Amino acid sequence: MNSWGFMATYLVTGANRGIGYEYCRQLQARGDTVIAACRTATEELKVLGVRVEEGIDVTSDTAIADLHERLGETEIDVLINNAAIAKRITLEHLDFDSIREQFEVNALGALRVTQVLLPHFKAGTKIALMTSRMGSLADNTSGGSYGYRMSKVALSMAGKSLSHDLKPLGIAVAILHPGLVQTRMTNFTTNGITPEVSVRGLLARIDELTLDNTGSFWHSNGEVLPW
Repeated sequence: MNSWGFMATYLVTGANRGIGYEYCRQLQARGDTVIAACRTATEELKVLGVRVEEGIDVTSDTAIADLHERLGETEIDVLINNAAIAKRITLEHLDFDSIREQFEVNALGALRVTQVLLPHFKAGTKIALMTSRMGSLADNTSGGSYGYRMSKVALSMAGKSLSHDLKPLGIAVAILHPGLVQTRMTNFTTNGITPEVSVRGLLARIDELTLDNTGSFWHSNGEVLPW
């Protein structure tokens, strides 16, 4: 059951696999309305029974404007900015094109989607940004991962600014770390938690999000993370 106590409408980006797909699965299972936005839908997503919007590249102004048009008069109760990429970049092998690509997807993409879809929000709408503790300055004890770390710092800062700018409109923002999750992005690490466990925690954080705690940086397990 969500925090409203009634069926709400969620829009999830990067919904075709991993955490994004698991968001869609759990939300659909609990009775919420799901709009799954992705570049190309998997068969698994297509048979889930949610509304699927394909061709949605978060780096494209045209694609996001098209999503806005497709939504028509639809009001969004929760936007989950989940679309992301991760590429290993070391100091010895810096790839600035790859770093820029990660900024475009991970940080600018989420900001673009949020800004373009503003007309679909209302007082009480919630926005979740899927960042990472790898974007925490205080938590960085190993270095490396330049593009991913830097893009997630930028995303977290965007989320903090959004929390201030949107609060007068009654819109709250959560900045969320999913944990180390067994997905393709992490090469299905055996050290991580399952997407099911991660998303269960993430939805709990979104459900408890209010204007009083907007702009918080949370682990999926409820821990408040350092910036």
